[in-house]
Amino acid sequence: DAARRSLARNLGCTARRVIFCGGGSEAVNLAIKGAALAAPAAKDHLVTSSIEHPAVLGACAWLERRGWRVTRLPVDGRGRVDPEALGAAITGRTGLVSIMAANNETGVIQPIAELAAVARERGVVFHSDGVQAFGKIPVDVAALGVDLLSVSAHKLYGPKGMGACYLRRGVEIEALVDGGGQ
Repeated sequence: DAARRSLARNLGCTARRVIFCGGGSEAVNLAIKGAALAAPAAKDHLVTSSIEHPAVLGACAWLERRGWRVTRLPVDGRGRVDPEALGAAITGRTGLVSIMAANNETGVIQPIAELAAVARERGVVFHSDGVQAFGKIPVDVAALGVDLLSVSAHKLYGPKGMGACYLRRGVEIEALVDGGGQ
């Protein structure tokens, strides 16, 4: 409980919004698959970028094998996703957008607040893989406007196999593991 409160304080949310997971990849999969599985049947399109971490790309491929359409946006010359390109990619069938906060290979920081605002204006759930960003730059979920955010302990000198998913109040996800009320 103390760890949950501490993490929540650092994310700028309440402890009830933090779901502990077995690492960053599990947190990413919970966010993406959980949100997709909870989306209405008519929402079967996801927008991401072409430079995402393998956890995001793998979750997107998993959804594609189940009938989802995935749009992978290119990045500009600075390695960033253009908010206007995101807006153009969102359709009436888009149920989720997932864009990483900071790239694990290049270090490029994405304009998450702008991208999340584009998704919010269109009523689309927005996830950000914050594993590389959290603890290195300010990551306040309210200021960023994200619905879901994934983090990992080992990027902050914590133990491997520990991660967490922030879930904004009112956003629905499906559990990936059945049993228990955790």
